[in-house]
Amino acid sequence: MTAFSGRVPRVFTSLFITVFALLAGACAGLPTSPDGKDDSGAGSSTQVNYTAVGASDAIAIGASVSCLPFIDCPTGTGYVQILNRQLATGGKQVSLLNLGIPGAVLSPRIQTISQSYGPRVDFNFMERELPFVSRESTVVTIFAGGNDTNVVARSVSGQANGNPRAYVDDQVRQFATEIAALVDGIRSRAPSARIVIANLPNFAGTPFTNGYTLDQRKALQQLSVGFSTTGINPLASRPNVAVVDLLCEERFYAPSAFSSDGFHPNDAGYAIMAEMMLAAIRDTNYRTPSASCGRMSIVPAL
Repeated sequence: MTAFSGRVPRVFTSLFITVFALLAGACAGLPTSPDGKDDSGAGSSTQVNYTAVGASDAIAIGASVSCLPFIDCPTGTGYVQILNRQLATGGKQVSLLNLGIPGAVLSPRIQTISQSYGPRVDFNFMERELPFVSRESTVVTIFAGGNDTNVVARSVSGQANGNPRAYVDDQVRQFATEIAALVDGIRSRAPSARIVIANLPNFAGTPFTNGYTLDQRKALQQLSVGFSTTGINPLASRPNVAVVDLLCEERFYAPSAFSSDGFHPNDAGYAIMAEMMLAAIRDTNYRTPSASCGRMSIVPAL
């Protein structure tokens, strides 16, 4: 397996500088303790309390109007900001708690992998976002696994012991356990929330991998498809949980849906995400993800 090198998505570079510069002051916008309550008026039929769990996607990196972590951003053109505006229809009042942290991965385990294979990741959803999900949330969106895919892919050559497929399969199984634990934790904090999770596109077919070797794309495919089909898609069977199927969404593979870094969506890509997530929020019988589609096997398997 060829080691990953060269061009990396911006999530691993300048965004860390932004996060470190802002955390000291901006975190004042978060609850002061994991049990902190907000005053969003939960219980009113006209009140929507929206919590977004994510990474750079949640603050619209790649969009024409991106945002800063933990700062109100009403004109942002990412999917969270679009949803925030779209949910405020029909007399609804929306309170948004955006927990997105650029560069964050799902778990401490994946964060540890990054420390050995770089670039270093300093935040994870389980420790830095889950404890602050509002207990009054009526809607929670989750987009997890993109940064994790890149981190784990960089470790394949050093950890696979001659069997990269077995190593990646094990990583997929562990991710599945961790994403289920995230959803369990959110459900424990916000028992009545509508939880909407987006699965991952097959990164072997997205623009940032155009210069990657075939082996690198094979690893990215096995990871991103595995994270989606083994980890995220089964969560659609849980009560009041929906999974948005970016993996099999043809529109999400068009180069025109991505920003110049080829990794983050642009306005068009975020609009697709918002459209699909809004439908999943509003439809309690939202369709389950596809069991199979051509986008699951863009390159040969490992």
